[in-house]
Amino acid sequence: MADSQQANGVIFIHLRTHSAYSLSEGALPVKVMAKLAVDARMPALAITDTGNLFGALEFSDALAEKGVQPIIGCGLRCDVDVAAPEASRQATGLKRFPTLALLAKDEQGYANLMKLSSHAYLHSPDNAEHHVSFDDLSAHHAGLICLTGGPAGPINQALVAGQISLARQRLERLKVLFGDRLYVELQRHGTEEERTAEPLLVELAYELELPLVATNECYFAKPDDYAAHDALICIAEGEVIASDDRRRLTPEHYFKPAGCRSGWRPADCLRAAAQKTM
Repeated sequence: MADSQQANGVIFIHLRTHSAYSLSEGALPVKVMAKLAVDARMPALAITDTGNLFGALEFSDALAEKGVQPIIGCGLRCDVDVAAPEASRQATGLKRFPTLALLAKDEQGYANLMKLSSHAYLHSPDNAEHHVSFDDLSAHHAGLICLTGGPAGPINQALVAGQISLARQRLERLKVLFGDRLYVELQRHGTEEERTAEPLLVELAYELELPLVATNECYFAKPDDYAAHDALICIAEGEVIASDDRRRLTPEHYFKPAGCRSGWRPADCLRAAAQKTM
């Protein structure tokens, strides 16, 4: 255990990392992820690439070789509503959906994760992002741990839009499905959306008796990589860096050492959320 972790009494591991297999989005080669985990003295590390499991085997082998427990997951877009709200649609008509982070807790969970990710690619209509329906999730949820997805998740998006009742409805549906395998995800990358959603997430979690988990969504290795990664995002989405209306991450989306959870103070009332990563 790292000295900083011993001092704080908290063991933190990353549950939301994007490898280079998060195509045109992640900038962490699998071998680099393994080295970062070893350097940070993390006993385990999760991979949650967007929409695919392309890196699962390489990731498992690389981490096992270093003595680090690999956790296989995936960030899957999911239609969690009976009918998708208008807020999930772009002006072009392309249907967009929020993301849930799913982690395999056992062999059955990994099998279901493969089924869901394959279904998203094979059965999504041409006018929509690759996604699964709530019925798909209901049919293949066994053995999976569900994190609510952070700012891109269905709960955060509803809260930021001021739709608290919708957020509660979505969270209740997920709770019925996953039970004690559902965690309300908190992220602090310094964005206004995160600051708006956090107190409401905590309130809903306590109201519905759901555990909190603190995550840091990693796309690159160190803060100095932010500018290059921002250019990658622009290339992937056909945008220019000077554009105001485009997707942006922050320099905080890097692989932080266990003792460097920016914004998560040891005395913070949400400290237990960081402990839930274990």
